[in-house]
Amino acid sequence: FSADPAAVLREEGPDVVFVAVGTPSRRDGAAHLGYVDDVAKMVAENISKEVVLVLKSTVPVGTNTRVRNIVRDAKHEVHVVSNPEFLKEGEAVGDFLRPDRIVVGVSDGDEHARSIMERLYHPVCLKEEKIVWMNPESAEMTKYVANTMLAMRISFMNEVAGLCEKVGADVHSVRRGVGRDDRIGSKFLYSGPGYGGSCFPKDVSALVHTGRENDVEIELAVATDRVNQRQKGILVRKLRKHLGDLRGKRIAVWGIAFKPKTDDIRESPAITLIDSVIAD
Repeated sequence: FSADPAAVLREEGPDVVFVAVGTPSRRDGAAHLGYVDDVAKMVAENISKEVVLVLKSTVPVGTNTRVRNIVRDAKHEVHVVSNPEFLKEGEAVGDFLRPDRIVVGVSDGDEHARSIMERLYHPVCLKEEKIVWMNPESAEMTKYVANTMLAMRISFMNEVAGLCEKVGADVHSVRRGVGRDDRIGSKFLYSGPGYGGSCFPKDVSALVHTGRENDVEIELAVATDRVNQRQKGILVRKLRKHLGDLRGKRIAVWGIAFKPKTDDIRESPAITLIDSVIAD
């Protein structure tokens, strides 16, 4: 391990460099790519041999091309590959050792990068081939589409839950009945106070922003975020309905993380609940 990656690039000459820096949301919903750019510049300035630069960070479509332009004048050839991660918080180690798929975006004709990525992931592909090859733009899009689709299922079931309350249906029974359909499946059909975390909110917004940059309105993604923002207030609305004025009431919040098996409270619906209760 080293705290000086530039020195490692110069002295150790790695074959592969992974970019796994943060890409936080900007105010307009787009992904902030400054950290990705910084790593690309550092690699271009310090490599001592041909290298494969793997973009593991969640980045919008076009980032691979952006990075290739940054490293174009490096003294050694830099092969830029898009390889988004699909690790779930709370289950990251298992997902790393036993991935359900490995998305790899390689430019047409870049056999060196393809060969390196095949060797790299060979240990987790012994029983079956898990690499899904595509071009970089498709790999970048796949990450955002996957997370947005999962978020969409959550928002839809939260709307269904609201309707179930009105008509006397049990949303859990509905979930089980719907989830038994092989075309749908049972995952991400649980209603609740909305989704949170560092991925779904950011990635839904980034997909919407990418669409608007290209004159395409991703209306379902827009609605997914709108429903989620409204859903985050459902618990405090239920509290007011059952308790009336919340002033002077003692209210405990059991569980603040955005999901089980993690201590991550980023974008957690519980924070919205706490802020709303305090505001009363």
